[in-house]
Amino acid sequence: MVKRLILVLGDQLTPNISCLRAADPAQDLVVMAEVQAEGTYVPHHPQKIALILSAMRHFAADLRKNGWQVAYSKLDDPENTQSIQGELLRRAAEYGATEILATRPGEWRLITALDDLPLPVTQLPDDRFICSDAEFAAWAEGRKQLRMEWFYRDMRRKTGLLMQGKDPIGGEWNFDHDNRKRAKPDLFRPRPPQFTPDAVTQQVLTLVEARFPNHFGCLRPFGWAVTREDAQAALTHFIDHALPSFGDEQDAMLAADPTLSHALISPYLNIGLLNPLEVCQAVEAAWHAGKAPLNAVEGFIRQIIGWREFVRGIYMLHGPGYADQNALGASRALPPLYWGAKTQMACLSHAVGQTRDMAYAHHIQRLMVTGNFALLAGVNPHALHEWYLSVYIDAFEWVEAPNAIGMSQFADGGVLGSKPYAASGAYIDRMSDYCGGCHYRVADKTGPNACPFNLLYWDFLLRHRTRFQANPRMAQMYRTWDKMAPSRQAATLAEAEAFLAKLDAGTPV
Repeated sequence: MVKRLILVLGDQLTPNISCLRAADPAQDLVVMAEVQAEGTYVPHHPQKIALILSAMRHFAADLRKNGWQVAYSKLDDPENTQSIQGELLRRAAEYGATEILATRPGEWRLITALDDLPLPVTQLPDDRFICSDAEFAAWAEGRKQLRMEWFYRDMRRKTGLLMQGKDPIGGEWNFDHDNRKRAKPDLFRPRPPQFTPDAVTQQVLTLVEARFPNHFGCLRPFGWAVTREDAQAALTHFIDHALPSFGDEQDAMLAADPTLSHALISPYLNIGLLNPLEVCQAVEAAWHAGKAPLNAVEGFIRQIIGWREFVRGIYMLHGPGYADQNALGASRALPPLYWGAKTQMACLSHAVGQTRDMAYAHHIQRLMVTGNFALLAGVNPHALHEWYLSVYIDAFEWVEAPNAIGMSQFADGGVLGSKPYAASGAYIDRMSDYCGGCHYRVADKTGPNACPFNLLYWDFLLRHRTRFQANPRMAQMYRTWDKMAPSRQAATLAEAEAFLAKLDAGTPV
């Protein structure tokens, strides 16, 4: 008979997580469970499922080595109830436990599921994050607008990262004016490391192939880190080889180079193999050692203690209904091209194809290609949200929903950002090499070969003119539209309507 069950979820693979710190290895039983329900509430990418299951198995082995009792349910165990709730109740009956201790999950559906169990459940704060839920709520209280830049500055002050007393190192908080350049192909640009699957991971890959055969995405080759040691090696490789160019290339897109100078460590941060503060401190140390420029280091740290912490704060502050918002009333079904159907748009073809093969695309491919197209076309934001949650290896609802619902689709009505991230084809052409080989011509504003982004951009602005024309950051675009010749206005809207009709009919576009 054990005192308590200690629940450790697949994105809580941190040895000093709050529930383990509060537990007693001599009396408590750690419960970990691979369950079908977690792999199918949306059809997760096979590589994402494999990453989590293999990392869980390795983590459980480490816990046992460190003296913990672990009841581990594998996905193919005959007695597995295939849900987190079911496995907790099964283990409680098996071991005579009468209470459960957990670190609060990162998704509202699981927080609610634990609250609804017929056993006492204590949910401890997840203090792996730099900003607690209570701290974010206090920061947000009384503010008319919640903007990441001001939150980020407070997180710099709190952590001391890149600070010299009360002032930011370099005299500025933000060095984006030195970042975000267009990239050029470079055969010598380093690639993120690939990790050869060990015997545990090979077993998981075989299991995932058998249990999730119809999920979108390629399972192999699989080269993700599944242990803390390998995740740390991936971080070190990034700092040594790619960090110096990170700022310059962070928004660039190249068809033949899907990773550029990105770190690809977000999956490891989001499942707990890496700690956000240790990552930022290691990156800061590289600047102090003269190994990376300040613009790259500041831009990277801002992504973690600024944006990552900010979106989690928004998600927790606004509660379980956040992902259901639809402020712009968008209702179009998600086009089949998001699931790999043929498209003549090179940018979408590259972004979706890369997502299928790698379970990865960087933030600009998500925001300004797949997200921008869905916004302009009026796709239901919840459908896009579920797609992002399904297909990306680092997608967990606390981080994905604010990025999709708020930043990408403006479906929260401006809680996260002051304007929608709507753009014509010119932005994609400026930041990528996609347009050169496209069926459409990005320079054509109307006509048979006009870039669909050019048509849909104006169609979107006109659909929502009442909402956005007074926005200081968008007013100029409405003035530009009003100065256009009536014939061009009419052609633009008619061609946009025809394009959307083809999209709705399922005709390849």
